[in-house]
Amino acid sequence: MSVSAFPAVPATATGAPAPTQADLLDFVRRTASDAELIASLPLDPEGRTWVRLEGPGGSEAWLIGWPPGSGTGWHDHAESVGAFITASGELKENSLAVRLPSEGWTTLELTEGVDRERGLPAGRGRSFGHHHVHEVLNESTEVHAISVHAYYPPLPLIRRYSRTEQVLRLEQVERPEDWQ
Repeated sequence: MSVSAFPAVPATATGAPAPTQADLLDFVRRTASDAELIASLPLDPEGRTWVRLEGPGGSEAWLIGWPPGSGTGWHDHAESVGAFITASGELKENSLAVRLPSEGWTTLELTEGVDRERGLPAGRGRSFGHHHVHEVLNESTEVHAISVHAYYPPLPLIRRYSRTEQVLRLEQVERPEDWQ
């Protein structure tokens, strides 16, 4: 038996290396620069719209339209890593700089100093790791925003949370069949 000093790189179903956070960020950047694709997304003044895209290496990808005043609410993407970028308009991300336990809790009291806020104007994006808890908002009162997102592995579930001051409560677990 041989032992490697390096952890195994996860592979896709085809045996190719799984896309990394950097690969996903590169994909969302390239996709967001496709003006024709961005302009093709139907926008609804009442709710978010989305189109599924083919992401790199079997990843799940989405083009999402955000009407003024819309947002996701607090959520995570479970075991998936991801990346997203604002293609037009401006989004805001609120996130927690703490890794939460993946199971076995319904209510957590957060310590002071874990909150992070990031403005994401057109052309700005970010990647994130497993169990990243955040909310994404279009705070504009007049302008739609459009963003591109990619996740690997494809989202096994999304956990949704409510938040009151420093208390985070698990409210719902959604499976892919709930949003596809």
